[in-house]
Amino acid sequence: MHLAKEEYLPNISYDSVIFGFSGEKLKILILEYHNIKTFALPGGFVKVNEPLDEAVKRGLSERTGLDEIYLEQFHTFGSMDRFNPSVMRSILAEQGHFLENHWLLGRFITVGYYALINYENVVPMPDELSDSIEWYDFDQVPQLMMDHNEIVQKALDHLRTNLDQKLLSFNLLPERFTMKELKQVYDAILGETQNRANFQRKMLGLNILERHEKLFLGGSHKAPYLYSFKKRN
Repeated sequence: MHLAKEEYLPNISYDSVIFGFSGEKLKILILEYHNIKTFALPGGFVKVNEPLDEAVKRGLSERTGLDEIYLEQFHTFGSMDRFNPSVMRSILAEQGHFLENHWLLGRFITVGYYALINYENVVPMPDELSDSIEWYDFDQVPQLMMDHNEIVQKALDHLRTNLDQKLLSFNLLPERFTMKELKQVYDAILGETQNRANFQRKMLGLNILERHEKLFLGGSHKAPYLYSFKKRN
């Protein structure tokens, strides 16, 4: 493990809620420490010579293999309830570190970020402390360490706010998509099924979509139009 104390800012960390979309379901990327049966969000620490945003991008690239990802900072978590050195002590012990005064055993304030990415484009890689990293359906997320479940819920609440505009920034759908595919994204994130006619009327009224040719897969009378998001100025 290469987490030398002198390389990192003390008592500050970040946790990333990485949402993925499989075409039908909202998923989330979760780390696992098998021997101690502990689950956690992908997170990390900030080097003394790097900006916070760059640290998060670095960590996310290492976990997903992707470089161009839209990230949004949504909340800072500093409750005393999240200070639980026994969990980190067990994780460090699995790596052969038994020092009682290890810097990772201190109290950390964490900055929450979230990303929403195309599930198909990711090659998940565990970090230096965990054993594996896997996609979980959002409705089957296990009990996570410390306050990580609270972080996940806070991220989802934030994502749902002004979702129409946020989707323009996320690498979630293919460049061209059908209205049905767009609706499936909304249904998964909002956790409820939208009325098809009302949804289409709303999306066209937002003036954020550009319509293209039809997607011919079967009968021509049933072929749906393809859409793309309009380019931002």
